[in-house]
Amino acid sequence: MSTLPAPGAPSPAAGPTVVVRTVPLEAADPLLAYLPSDRPHDELLSWVRRGEGLVGWGSALTFEATGADRFGEAEAWWCDIVRRAVVRDEVERPGTGLVCFGSFPFASDSAESARLVVPSTIVGRRDGQGWLTTFSLDPQLTLLERPSVASDPEPPRDVAFADGQVSPAAYAHAVAEAVQRIGAGEVDKVVLARDLVATASAPIDPRWLLRRLADRYENTWVFSVAGLVGATPELLVRRDKGLITSRVLAGTIRRTGDDAKDLALAASLARSSKDLEEHEYAVRSVAEALAPHCSSMNVPEAPFVLHLPNVMHLATDVAAVSVDDASSLTLAASLHPSAAVGGTPTARAVELIGELEHMDRGRYAGPVGWMDGHGDGAWGIALRSGALDARDPSQITLYAGCGIVAGSDPESEVAESDAKLIPMRDALASD
Repeated sequence: MSTLPAPGAPSPAAGPTVVVRTVPLEAADPLLAYLPSDRPHDELLSWVRRGEGLVGWGSALTFEATGADRFGEAEAWWCDIVRRAVVRDEVERPGTGLVCFGSFPFASDSAESARLVVPSTIVGRRDGQGWLTTFSLDPQLTLLERPSVASDPEPPRDVAFADGQVSPAAYAHAVAEAVQRIGAGEVDKVVLARDLVATASAPIDPRWLLRRLADRYENTWVFSVAGLVGATPELLVRRDKGLITSRVLAGTIRRTGDDAKDLALAASLARSSKDLEEHEYAVRSVAEALAPHCSSMNVPEAPFVLHLPNVMHLATDVAAVSVDDASSLTLAASLHPSAAVGGTPTARAVELIGELEHMDRGRYAGPVGWMDGHGDGAWGIALRSGALDARDPSQITLYAGCGIVAGSDPESEVAESDAKLIPMRDALASD
C-alpha cells in the first residue's frame, strides 16, 4: 500500500499495536439497527447503501490533521498502524480485518481537522455475507460477543431552522458575482455552497438521521464519521481488488412529484447545454486525475439521469483498472477537489470559492468513507449532509451547494440549493 507524498514531513512516531479479529456473523437485522444508543454521537460510524456496508462504534484509535498535507499525514499514520497490526481475519474480503473510517475538510485552510477513526467494533455485510470485527489495544484476543440490536432512536424535538453564515439572499448575490467572474473569463465553473442551522430542544440522535436517510434515499451512501452525518449520491472513488470506480454527478433539476412531468424534466436535463457542459467538466477532471494510476479506463460517452426522491442528476460511472498500489485514500486525495465540488479550472475556482462563499465549509464536500489494511475502500463526497455541533449536539449545520456556470440564474440556484437541503431537513422531522 503506497503512501501519499508529504514533502519535508517527518516520519510519524511509532504507533500502538492494534489487535484485530474478524469472524463471520449471521445477522438478518439492518446494519444501522446495531448502532448502540449509549455512545456519543461522534463515536457512531456508518457507510451503508441498500442494506450493505459497514457500521461501527467506539474509538480504539484516532488521528487528526490539518492543512495542505492532511491526506499525506493521514495515510502515513495509517500505514504505520497497518505495519504494526496483528490481524486474524476469518472472512477476508474488502472491509474486513483492519479498517478505519475517515472524513476530510474540503479546504486546506479549514479550521476543521481531518479525522481517521478505528472503532472498537464493526458490523459489516456484503453480498449477503455478514461479519463482526473487533479492535483492541490489549495483546490478548478477547471472547467475541454477538452484537445486539439497539433500542430505537428518539426523533428530534422542536426543531427550528435559522440562516447560517450564508443566507439565501447572500447566496444569490454570490451566484450573481460568480456569473460575472465567469463572463470575464476567470473560470468556467465554480461551485458555491450555503448553510442552514437546525436546533432541537435536546441532543439530536444521529441514528435517527441515518435511518431516515437510508429509508428514503436507497441510491445513496449513508455515512457518519465524527459527527458528520449525511447521504451522498456521489462516489468519489472505490478501490476493490484492482478495480477502480467513480460516480460523477453534475447537472441537477428539482423533481415535481408528478411522474409524467418528471420524465419530461429528465429528458430536458439530458439535453440541457448548460447542465451537459457542467457535467463534462466534472467527468474530465475525474478521468484526468485517475489516469496516472490506471492501465485502462472506461468513460461513457453520455451521462445517464440518476433519479433521487428530491432531485435528478446527470451521472456518469467511470471504471478503470489499477496499474499501481495506490490506496483508495491516495486516489481520493488525487481526485479532491473534483470539478463537481470545486469548479474548472479547479485551482482558480477554489480560490474564487474562498473569495465569494464567506464561510468555512468544514468537512462538507470533502472525502468521507473507509479504508482497510490492503488499501481497498470507498470514499464519497460529503454532500447532503450536516455537521453536529461538538459542543452542543442539539444543533446541526446543514450544507448544500450548486455548480455555477455562465448560464446560471441566481434565484434558480437558490431554489436548487433548497432542493438539496431537503434530505437533511426531512431527516430531522419526527413524523
